[in-house]
Amino acid sequence: MTSIALIDYGAGNLTSVRKGFAAAGVELSRPRTPPDLAGASAIVVPGVGHFRATSPLANGWRDAILEAVGRGVPLFGICLGLQWLFDSSEEADDVTGLGLMNGRCERLPGVVKVPHVGWNSLALIRPSRLFASVPEGSQVYFTHSYAAPVGADCVAVTTHGRPFAAAVERDNVFGVQFHPEKSGDIGLQVIRNFVATVGK
Repeated sequence: MTSIALIDYGAGNLTSVRKGFAAAGVELSRPRTPPDLAGASAIVVPGVGHFRATSPLANGWRDAILEAVGRGVPLFGICLGLQWLFDSSEEADDVTGLGLMNGRCERLPGVVKVPHVGWNSLALIRPSRLFASVPEGSQVYFTHSYAAPVGADCVAVTTHGRPFAAAVERDNVFGVQFHPEKSGDIGLQVIRNFVATVGK
């Protein structure tokens, strides 16, 4: 039986993420403590706001998530959840990311309006399970001020002042800077594609 765990660390948008997955035919569970992840088939780390909001994840969740990823459980970071996959963010230099993706998240340049709020098109830069059946140039919804670098694990890029990672993927670890639950049919396809990785 598939059990996809939605991590609640107080950083918002749980209701919309639940609705997005429900539209894809999946109900998310809410683990109360890190040991509850032992039975999870997949893990979703959502989030909005300041990088410091990820601090509660250091209290046992970090180790439990890394252990799950190590045994092949798919992990999906959304918005702030994607940024947490990286080493760090200049938004909170004293807060450590999960470190599954190399690099540091940085503020978008002041030559454009920040925060970046609205729809942008995706440039798909390499084959990705997350973007199966998603057309090049698809529009998705963003709201953020900091972004991850375009590195080896980047599978989709968009530009707001500078290019940044719109999505990353490595083995069973996935992340999107945009909000798939607010991105219409394209976002729903991305969610379905993540769900399709569960158990594989």
